[in-house]
Amino acid sequence: MYRRGKSRWLKHFDFMMLDMFSLELSFMAACIFRNGFVWPFHDDSYAKFGIVILLLHVCVVFFIDSYKNIVKRGYLIEIKSVVKHNTTVLCSAFVYLFITKETATYSRIIISLMWGISCCLMIAVRLAWKHVVRMRIRKGKKRRAVLVVSDSANIERIIETLQKQHYENFIISGIMVSDQDMTGTEVKAVPIVASKDTVLRYVKQNVIDEVFFALQEEEPYAEILINHFINMGVTVHIQLSAYGNNIENRMVERFGSFTVMSMGAKFASDWQLMVKRLMDVAGALIGLVLTGIIFLMFAPIIYKQSPGPVFFSQERVGRNGRTFKLYKFRSMYPDAEQRKRELLGENKMSGLMFKMDDDPRIIPIGKFMRKRSLDEFPQFWNVLRGDMSLVGTRPPTVDEYEQYELHHKMRLAAKPGITGMWQVSGRSNIVDFEEIVALDAKYISEWDLGLDVKILWKTLKVLAEGEGAV
Repeated sequence: MYRRGKSRWLKHFDFMMLDMFSLELSFMAACIFRNGFVWPFHDDSYAKFGIVILLLHVCVVFFIDSYKNIVKRGYLIEIKSVVKHNTTVLCSAFVYLFITKETATYSRIIISLMWGISCCLMIAVRLAWKHVVRMRIRKGKKRRAVLVVSDSANIERIIETLQKQHYENFIISGIMVSDQDMTGTEVKAVPIVASKDTVLRYVKQNVIDEVFFALQEEEPYAEILINHFINMGVTVHIQLSAYGNNIENRMVERFGSFTVMSMGAKFASDWQLMVKRLMDVAGALIGLVLTGIIFLMFAPIIYKQSPGPVFFSQERVGRNGRTFKLYKFRSMYPDAEQRKRELLGENKMSGLMFKMDDDPRIIPIGKFMRKRSLDEFPQFWNVLRGDMSLVGTRPPTVDEYEQYELHHKMRLAAKPGITGMWQVSGRSNIVDFEEIVALDAKYISEWDLGLDVKILWKTLKVLAEGEGAV
């Protein structure tokens, strides 16, 4: 699932709030300097003016675009921007006072002092916060991994241009050269990792969130690759091209300094993902309290029936191929993974998952826990950490993932979830892996917050009735 770029004012909401703080603090400091140590807002007129200043600040942010390229611009440009911003706010304040006929109510010395103090304070705060933001971007672990596709004549220029975008939230993971096989070489210290014949296999086997096509001419094979990437759940950006006219989810945006058409299985707005994350955190906190209760009730039984650790952890594959450790209450004997090979002939699933009725590896209490999905509760820790979501697609094991075909990777286009479309559509009654893939693809392509709420409600009903559990 691709996260849409934020609108500029929302993208820099942190700077807007810091500027508000600087303006209010400057106003208070000017009042104290002029009138002594008296609380500035004890006078209703000054309290009202403090609110007016904040509203004018927000209006100025919208009208003069105060934060355009704020993270990238240098000291002198920042000083100029702050002076321009504060002068506009101050002039707007005088216009407000003139229109409301309140110019005589306020001290011009206070307003002038406020302008000078706010300029100095705002410059200092902006520069300090920009340093923090830049450090976060440089050290960020959640930057999007991008594969760049271009021809040999232009690839050096494309990479050089992208590398100038020091504070963008992506990293160039590799390059595909379209007109010749240069695999194994480098351009500007970025490895060429694939040709057009091997790129699908590379994307399938490696962590790639997005592919950027920077081709000078329309190539017939490119649209085939684009459709494959989208079916794998990878977002595609195209530089000023006519590719993908038949693809539904498209939008034009900025990618570094390029204007591109972005296409993907599903676009999610920033506020949608924020609400989804808030739901995850709230659900995870409640879930972890229940996990503690379940631990107290079942941990002694698990240990008595099968001495060993109460919790079970396993390497799973998450969004676009990232691996993480998934946690469960142990419901099987400690040698379950070794015995799995002996039982492959009993697998009732058609495809790349393993399930069987009356699995002899399950301990007695484990059957009850699985029936009610109690063994899944420790995964609320994964949700709180951000490895998983409450609703998503079930994360495959590493050995399952290594056998995936191209279209199977579509399941990994969204963050994995504790529950999902498959779980509320029959769970173990579905024995065809391709049907599971289709349900997961349907969830991703049709996702919205309402669908998550609907799935969570259905999950509670399924757990209450114990339907479809193995």
